[in-house]
Amino acid sequence: MSDESSWQWVSAGDTNVGNVRKINEDAILDLPQHGLWVVADGMGGHHAGDLASSSIVNALSQISVNDEQAQFVDLVEDHIKRVNYELYTLSKQGGSDSVIGSTVAALVALDGYGVCIWAGDSRVYRLRNFELEQLTVDHSEVEELIAEGALHRSKADGHPGENIITRAVGGEENLNLEMKLVPLKHGDRYLLCSDGLYKDVSADEIGKIMADGNTADVTRNLLACALSRRCADNVSVIAVDFEKR
Repeated sequence: MSDESSWQWVSAGDTNVGNVRKINEDAILDLPQHGLWVVADGMGGHHAGDLASSSIVNALSQISVNDEQAQFVDLVEDHIKRVNYELYTLSKQGGSDSVIGSTVAALVALDGYGVCIWAGDSRVYRLRNFELEQLTVDHSEVEELIAEGALHRSKADGHPGENIITRAVGGEENLNLEMKLVPLKHGDRYLLCSDGLYKDVSADEIGKIMADGNTADVTRNLLACALSRRCADNVSVIAVDFEKR
């Protein structure tokens, strides 16, 4: 729980290999004492996805707390970009077109605000007044088609471009992270997750599960729901509750 003057928070997170894969290429960082939460999903089918996701989490876990909140956000961005360059450089050492990459979805807590930082299709959701909202927009081929007006969102599920990621840590020499500043409200509940969750659990189901119990209950029940399905991918979740003192 935080020591901030105006806000306090509590969180819980977990990750699971799923029902099909042998290696968990997801990694999570649940660091409430710093107001920092991260889900990273090593790119499936690419070399060393587990190395990529763990590199992000390990780098961010080393950040020192800074009294200047804006500087802390900058440090998170800088650390992710440094990992991006290291992974990109490593992938090119073999002289092939292989990619060592990972998605990332991070939430940084400030006093009265949250900052979502992401690349790829790991997501951040918010439950407010029992209404679920997806705060991040996937960096995927299908989302680009929707933005261009070439595809209606109602036809996105099952589209061939649904799983084609257009941005990831390690994918390009220079990474453009997307950020979103969101005002906090007393009683907000946030969820960070890899795509292994929402591939098998619908938004309606996610919302209902998030509305019941504490953060530990939410993470446990979301994982249980995903694992009760095919769950062919790794699945990771972090739930965070915010309260104003």
